[in-house]
Amino acid sequence: MTEQSAKADRLYRPCVGIMLLNDRGLVWIGRRTDIDNDEGSGLWWQMPQGGIDENEDPAAAALRELYEETSVRSARIIAEAPGWQRYDLPAHLIGIAWGGRWRGQRQKWYAAPIERKDEVIDISASSCHKAELDDCRWAGMDELESVIVTFKRAVYRDVVEAFRHFAQ
Repeated sequence: MTEQSAKADRLYRPCVGIMLLNDRGLVWIGRRTDIDNDEGSGLWWQMPQGGIDENEDPAAAALRELYEETSVRSARIIAEAPGWQRYDLPAHLIGIAWGGRWRGQRQKWYAAPIERKDEVIDISASSCHKAELDDCRWAGMDELESVIVTFKRAVYRDVVEAFRHFAQ
């Protein structure tokens, strides 16, 4: 990594995302609550994702985020997308979202099948995590780009391309 790209990376919040797959190759998505938040307001769907804690391994962070947002524990990572994906926030959110510290996110993405068909997915708030989602469902990979907030669509295109071979 060059010094210039290292400096640029410091402008982006380090995050992970995880594509949870069922046995039919469908992807689990949750709908963001319809409140103003760091990404604006609206009814947007997304795969589980979130920040990497200091000194946390990205794969461990992905499984932690999956658990925090879904309560799923039976998933195991089977693939990692190449490189890091990056997106910029819309101009009106830069300097506001995440306390003004970041201009966007850089994300490492993983794929993980749910291993227990009977596992209950719970998106309600837990004692350590507030509810970020108000609905959830399984979706085909080709649908993902159209339901994500617009400024994350290029990332989702790349993630789907990396993991398309897991769809049936």
